[in-house]
Amino acid sequence: MATTVRLLTLSDAADILGCSSKTIRRYIAAGRLTGYRVGPRLVRVSGDDVDSLMHRIPSAGSAA
Repeated sequence: MATTVRLLTLSDAADILGCSSKTIRRYIAAGRLTGYRVGPRLVRVSGDDVDSLMHRIPSAGSAA
């Protein structure tokens, strides 16, 4: 059974992360995100890769 990959436009990824699509392009260039070319001009990113960029920051009150 094939797994479904959720590919997002750069604009959709930017909306999720609250940044610009130019920042998403910078992340691809820096290797923080993997870009996938779909056709000669379209670039997409994996939704799972976008989700993995987000990390929870522990609050100062929860430090052990």
